[in-house]
Amino acid sequence: MRIAFYAPMKPPDHPTPSGDWRIARLLMAALRLAGHQVETASRLRSWEGAGDASAQARVRRLGERLARRLIGRYRARPASRRPDAWLTYNLYHKAPDWLGPAVADALSIPYLVAGASVAPKQAGGPWSAGHAATTAAIRRADAVIRINSDDEECVRPLLNGGARLVPLSPFIDTAPFAAAARHRAAHRDDLARRFGLDAGVPWLLTVAMMRDGDKLASYRILAEALAGLAGHPWNLLVAGDGPARPAVEAALATASLGAGRAFFAGQLATDDLPAIYAACDLCLWPGINEALGMTYLEAHAAGVAVVAGGSRGVGDIVADGETGLLPPVGDGGAFRRAVGELLSDAARRRRMGEAALAKAADRHDIAQAARLLDGALDVATRSRRP
Repeated sequence: MRIAFYAPMKPPDHPTPSGDWRIARLLMAALRLAGHQVETASRLRSWEGAGDASAQARVRRLGERLARRLIGRYRARPASRRPDAWLTYNLYHKAPDWLGPAVADALSIPYLVAGASVAPKQAGGPWSAGHAATTAAIRRADAVIRINSDDEECVRPLLNGGARLVPLSPFIDTAPFAAAARHRAAHRDDLARRFGLDAGVPWLLTVAMMRDGDKLASYRILAEALAGLAGHPWNLLVAGDGPARPAVEAALATASLGAGRAFFAGQLATDDLPAIYAACDLCLWPGINEALGMTYLEAHAAGVAVVAGGSRGVGDIVADGETGLLPPVGDGGAFRRAVGELLSDAARRRRMGEAALAKAADRHDIAQAARLLDGALDVATRSRRP
């Protein structure tokens, strides 16, 4: 099938990486793995974060014009080159879909949504138009692919009689991470040389962008927790960069972290990440307002246990007490105690890492996602046939 793919939050070829950007690209890769042809339908960003009604109205008008252009462009193609289905990823009140429903209706093709989120309290708020459009799009959808279980409660009541809610576990290509895990010692030696890490102590890893807001707040909780663990032997490796890096470095430059215990790797290429994860002993990220957290999934795929803030859909990845620990989100003291537990128990860390590796391979691999997406497309297509 030919799939028209659209991500209103951020197009998949946007130059700035982020979690939603990564998931969009993974969805496209999984669809291609299943044998489908995928094209980016539009790069229109409908996201508006300030609650400016006039800005939202402008984006809506632009979206409606672009939808008409797309319809004309697709109709001008030979039938064999027109989309057979439309898939919109990451749909919510701040990033509504002004394109997909209109195009799908005009071409009489299935309309699918992945990662839809609805907040009923926004019905009369500053994003009321986006909330209404998102609600209408979900009602129109032939299938809704649920990536975050936290979204299900509000999405399910909106489904029309023929639509399906398709649970899809967060996923990555786990193979490079599993391969790196098999060569942990070699990667550990390499990192020790590159960054001056002490190979005789546990290595803690944080992989996250450095920007204001929730990311910086998470870094500050991490610093608070580690400051209370100065009596434990450890090194911290931080992979990530961004405009808030000076503030992140300041937060971590406490008395307990200043004596050669925190090391900054900067932003790393995607291909470098498996070795980084596999070499470390424990992945840490407090995750304020984290919807899923791809870092948790990458750590698990490399056989590394996680301590994470237990918010929203994080539990879809980290099994509390089995593959990591999930202290209450935003609670620095609880986060510190959880990290301390695993720092003090190397055998438990290893057991959790082994369980994490098995869970990632069994439930979070791209091959499984490809099969599920292929099935969802098949059912949605057949349900629309006369």
